[in-house]
Amino acid sequence: MPYRVCVYAICKNEEGFVDRWMNSMKEADRVVVVDTGSTDLTVEKLRMRGAEVFVEEVHPWRFDEARNRSLARVPMDTDICVCTDLDEVFSVGWRERLEHAWMPDTKLARYLYNWKMNPDKTAAVQFVYEKIHTRQGYRWVHPVHEVLEYSGTAEQKAVWAEGVVLSHYPDPAKSRGQYLPLLECSAKENPQDSSTAFWLGREYVFHERYDDAIRTLRQHLQLPTARWDEERCASMRFLARCFLAEGDAWSTRSWLYRAIAECPQAREPYWEAAKIAYRWQNWPLLYGMTCEGLSIQQSSGSYLVEPDAWGYALYDFRAIADWQLGLYAQAENDAAAALAIRPADTRLRENLKCIHAKNVGQG
Repeated sequence: MPYRVCVYAICKNEEGFVDRWMNSMKEADRVVVVDTGSTDLTVEKLRMRGAEVFVEEVHPWRFDEARNRSLARVPMDTDICVCTDLDEVFSVGWRERLEHAWMPDTKLARYLYNWKMNPDKTAAVQFVYEKIHTRQGYRWVHPVHEVLEYSGTAEQKAVWAEGVVLSHYPDPAKSRGQYLPLLECSAKENPQDSSTAFWLGREYVFHERYDDAIRTLRQHLQLPTARWDEERCASMRFLARCFLAEGDAWSTRSWLYRAIAECPQAREPYWEAAKIAYRWQNWPLLYGMTCEGLSIQQSSGSYLVEPDAWGYALYDFRAIADWQLGLYAQAENDAAAALAIRPADTRLRENLKCIHAKNVGQG
């Protein structure tokens, strides 16, 4: 069954992304964009490519307000609304796959989102997204890390859009300076929202405001809504980083072990502990944490997955621990495993040569 599909977006100074984005979104019946104050050629280029562009300033700035203004420009007879950003690209054929999954009573579609990409364009961090929805019954909430809120009277029926994949290719020069004040605003508006508290605490860590981070992350863990073990584990990992930065080794260890106990099925807390053990040159701890981490073969697929925990680094760390503990044969195996994952890394290649020479000499 054919549906009327409309892509809607917000943008500002993104002329470099216009052609790639429009090439990806042309499968929709129409594309609606609210530009929030571009000073480059974003508006002109979008219009030349066929997008309907409305220029609106949002003061004070909030992502939810901007997205709601964009959604308001989507015609009411639209069947499927598709929210994306200009630095995102759909897999070819996304519309056909979306329509195949969509049913007459569908309200929301879920699909894969590649939030972070490897240089070879494979996904480094991939999780489920849900920004495709019906025209009525939805609005965006939260000043930043905004989410869809459903207010319809019918059951919110969701479908899985098999084969629909949206990939993120952000501008590395783009500032995230506005995130912190917006998260502080969001936390005031939503004091019981556990994810908002976590995001704010994490942002304080990024800004090296460790006392604020410690206070906020502890508050997050005390919220009755903070039930997701992976998010709680991440809070504990960030607390360990804070206390490490403040020189409190006891609290660092305490929060590391609590993170592991909270979510032992995740590699990330072992990866965090391995980094700190290496910094402390605690070789037995490094060996133990890397062994535990490498024994976990399946990631959760959530946005909290740390790509470094699933690459070469744990093998590299264990090779170092092996060497320091006199386990030279195992060190060679682990060094080889690290190099196999990252074959162009000169340091890893030299490490393997050094370890191999040691083993040959002993033989």
